[in-house]
Amino acid sequence: MKCVLALSVFVLIAISSCVASDLIIGTSYNGRLIWQQKAEYMGIPFKKRVKEVFYADPGQQVIKGVIARDLDHTTGTATVTAGGVGFSFVNIRLKSERGSGLNYFIELYI
Repeated sequence: MKCVLALSVFVLIAISSCVASDLIIGTSYNGRLIWQQKAEYMGIPFKKRVKEVFYADPGQQVIKGVIARDLDHTTGTATVTAGGVGFSFVNIRLKSERGSGLNYFIELYI
């Protein structure tokens, strides 16, 4: 019984330490990469950094996948504020945790 309890505590700790704030909407499978960008901001003590990333496809092709990977594995957030999957444009809002910077790699697939 103690072994099961210790194992379950270990698993919960392992899961909580692997939580990332990546944004994955739609699919990249069988899709073509049309745009990628690295979004970086330096951290300011006691401040949250916010960056808006915009993309509009000039060919009006429909976006099938949006991926924003947090390269620093922080608790910052990435959210789609407009457009996205099913549209030809996307607006992504990146917000850092207090006191740290932003380091995201964004990919769009059609």
